[in-house]
Amino acid sequence: MEYLRYTPEFIAGILRSTKVIALVGASANPDRDSNEVMQFLQRNGYRVIPVNPGLAGKKLLGETAYASLRDIPEKVDMVDVFRNSAAAGPICDEAIEIGAKYIWMQLGVTNEEGAARAEAAGLKVVMNRCPKIELPRIAR
Repeated sequence: MEYLRYTPEFIAGILRSTKVIALVGASANPDRDSNEVMQFLQRNGYRVIPVNPGLAGKKLLGETAYASLRDIPEKVDMVDVFRNSAAAGPICDEAIEIGAKYIWMQLGVTNEEGAARAEAAGLKVVMNRCPKIELPRIAR
């Protein structure tokens, strides 16, 4: 799998068809990248549901945080992974379980095995990319 060369059409298709994003590894700290990306995505019309066991039940940027993907009571289009590469594999499995359409692993995050399982289950996968960087590119 060549995850460094996603076509612009592939990225655009995911970002244009996504409405609800579960952000795994969300942080309440405004200085953390996950918080900044969550705010950016919200400003760009996405509903972003934070996933972080330490924040479960609390509000983060106007949304209730959940301990895991399984706890989210509604359909999620994309799972955005702000965890390390080793943690991304089990997150891919959870994303398959909840019926997500897309897995998006942030910059520096790759998990070939998890990605292969997700793709075999019919999900589209992006690794080592950031939607905050990619979204302005598709608007051109």
